[in-house]
Amino acid sequence: MRVVEFGVLGSVAAWDETGEPIALKGPRHRAVLARLLIARRGVVPVPRLVEDLWEGDPPADAVGTVRTFVAGLRRALEPERPRRTPSRLLVTEGPGYALRAEPAHVDARRFERAVAAAADLPPA
Repeated sequence: MRVVEFGVLGSVAAWDETGEPIALKGPRHRAVLARLLIARRGVVPVPRLVEDLWEGDPPADAVGTVRTFVAGLRRALEPERPRRTPSRLLVTEGPGYALRAEPAHVDARRFERAVAAAADLPPA
């Protein structure tokens, strides 16, 4: 499986295993990715994504639009995945989607671990 690194400390970004940036589309694609990342591998229901993206006044086709954003993210994150095969990174589960990124591949999670480790150090 392809290794993808994610950044949420600053602009939402993703990089492939060579360090090359992965082309993410517009701000709503990035917002979906950010929401999935902060869920920490948990499922984010589609209605929650709609609510987060349109804050109270979603368009009539909001659910379909979210599905389009997810499909675009899947193509960007797993370009080698054959069509019609399940994604292993951005998965459909129950009422929504989950991003199965390992904590070591998300900058915010690495930062949290570093802060926790520093808190355990003896005073200087």
